[in-house]
Amino acid sequence: MGKAKIDHYFQEIQQRNENLFVPYIVAGDGGLETLNDRIQFLEESGAAAIELGIPFSDPVADGPTIQEASIRALEHGTNLRKVLDTIAPKKDMRQVPIILMTYINPIFAYGVEQFAADCKQVGVDGIIVPDIPMEEEELIAPSLAANDIAYIRLAALTSTEDRLKKIAAQSEGFLYAVSVTGTTGERANHDARVSDYLQTLKEYSNVPVLAGFGVSNATQARELSSHGDGVIVGSKIVQLFHEEKATEVRTLIQESLPKKQRLTN
Repeated sequence: MGKAKIDHYFQEIQQRNENLFVPYIVAGDGGLETLNDRIQFLEESGAAAIELGIPFSDPVADGPTIQEASIRALEHGTNLRKVLDTIAPKKDMRQVPIILMTYINPIFAYGVEQFAADCKQVGVDGIIVPDIPMEEEELIAPSLAANDIAYIRLAALTSTEDRLKKIAAQSEGFLYAVSVTGTTGERANHDARVSDYLQTLKEYSNVPVLAGFGVSNATQARELSSHGDGVIVGSKIVQLFHEEKATEVRTLIQESLPKKQRLTN
């Protein structure tokens, strides 16, 4: 799909006044043999894109549910190279973008330039690296740009307005608005500041603004989407797949979208 196409893809959904629902799953949780089937299932359930988490031994941004899923995936022998090899054969069958979420250490171990080239080869459309601050993104951003892969930035609820402006100005694909302070995981509610924060990001950003971290039900997803352009849901979906409740995953995605949009998916 490429960076230019992913930008166009998301903006086209945004222009139709439709919400973006991006599910997150840990690649290899349940075994790599399930990965392509889960991607297809999520696409058919109405996902606008799919975020694949690469399991890592020191996941600083992840809460307990995703940490436990990463441990299970690592016990299955999952690593970055195996994930890329697994999704490669289905490259031309996928209709929605694939976004990888990984930490910088696995990328360094792989080799930054080789990683970017291989991601392009297997059909990865965007990359999220939560442990690289804006000041150090030159470690990876040029290699991604050279391979036409979107580098998706994260904005923090605690960032200054000036910093949010800079992050929003550089964003590609979509802007990942972290809507809690702390790690991933389900939350009963969100800080009252979140609605203003999302609306501020929308003013600064030329790409859709998606709220992530702590979104655990359809009501929260619709509420946050009303202030931004959609949501990313991880821990809840990871847990439902682990409990073999795929039907509930589909229901969560569908109920998170406005009625009008559900009818068209």
